[in-house]
Amino acid sequence: MATPRENGKRTHEDSHENISNAKRRNVKDDSRHIAALILARGGSKGIPLKNIKMLAGVPLIGWVIRAARDSDVFHSVWVSTDHDEIEKVAMAWGAKVHRRSPEVSKDSSSSLDTIKEFSSKYPGVHIICNIQATSPCLHPRHLKEALELMTEQGCDSVFSVVRRHHFRWEEVKKVDLCTKPLNLNPACRPRRQDWDGELCENGSFYFATKELIAKGLLQGGKMSYYEMHPEYSVDIDVDIDWPVAEQRVLRFGYFGKDKPEVVKLLLCNVSGCLTDGQIYISANGEDMVSINIRDQAGIDMLKKEGVKVILIEQNPMTKTLADKISQRMGCRILLDVDDKLKEVEKLMEKDGLEWKEVAYLGNDEPDVKCLNLAGLSAVPLDAPVVALNAAKYSCHCAAGRGAVREFAEHILLLKKKAKSQMEQDRIGRDT
Repeated sequence: MATPRENGKRTHEDSHENISNAKRRNVKDDSRHIAALILARGGSKGIPLKNIKMLAGVPLIGWVIRAARDSDVFHSVWVSTDHDEIEKVAMAWGAKVHRRSPEVSKDSSSSLDTIKEFSSKYPGVHIICNIQATSPCLHPRHLKEALELMTEQGCDSVFSVVRRHHFRWEEVKKVDLCTKPLNLNPACRPRRQDWDGELCENGSFYFATKELIAKGLLQGGKMSYYEMHPEYSVDIDVDIDWPVAEQRVLRFGYFGKDKPEVVKLLLCNVSGCLTDGQIYISANGEDMVSINIRDQAGIDMLKKEGVKVILIEQNPMTKTLADKISQRMGCRILLDVDDKLKEVEKLMEKDGLEWKEVAYLGNDEPDVKCLNLAGLSAVPLDAPVVALNAAKYSCHCAAGRGAVREFAEHILLLKKKAKSQMEQDRIGRDT
């Protein structure tokens, strides 16, 4: 049984606020619209367009959008921005976009100003969770457990904190003045294990009711905090934080609902994945296709990490062209494959592989069965709906325009995550 502190839940009643019993209802009976709101202004001073800079293979804002969506507690997930590129990334990761006004997009604008604007524009939203875009180690369970304090205990506001064991001293402006301790007695310095430390806001998220926001507050009424462990309290403010955060997110970040597995084989369609699906016919009747150099680099990256890559082609293709593609990409190509599932299962049996060790990049109806069964599967941006619905990952790049490279990076990222988890399990067993 976890202790209350380990659950991270504390409540502070504001005696000046009268909380009605109507607010203290079970989550099952709570019909209020709950929205997640991520603020992502384009004018970051520290790191230009920081919110969409790639962190461990994912746009920074993508980490929190994925956590919010997978928490299954929000009726809607929004990104508030003033920038076109941020809007595109937000929509690609499944968020709705609120185009904020110039009045709340200035350097002097506060987060609360932007949240109040959003709240006034969408009167049907009753609870807003402001999630910080620069908190890539946020997990769905953090949001779900924090929201329970709103829906089950009737809180008006809940915010995330982290426990710190820092001794604080008063700042002095002149050298001839003496400082003094703020939270300790120097004559009796406590040991870390004998001191509970202090709770500090980590800025990861803030839940608040619409009524509270209308008063210009994110914290008020019946307040509660949700304690997050230090390993999840990652905030990126300056560029020097980036490599540190990348290592932290590989170890503690949330990578989606599927448990990462170590992929050993990637099967990739030639037409519609490696190429854009178009066939160019020369004057002398020869077929030609176009291959993106980024996709070739992606295949090379996988092979260096021990992932076997096999190309599949269902449509008619001359042996000469197939040999050129195979030679150029440095991997085997299977021609005239009518039954892709049967062919893939033969390859798996030969190499002694399970579906969870197979990645599949397809693009149309004949690929659906393989897309459903593969441990990791993806389709290019321009794939039809029938394939899109079967894939576990939808690329942001189109066929022949970097989709293979993008999926390769996704595979390698999850490969690192799986290895990191296995290493943590080994350490846990050893200790």
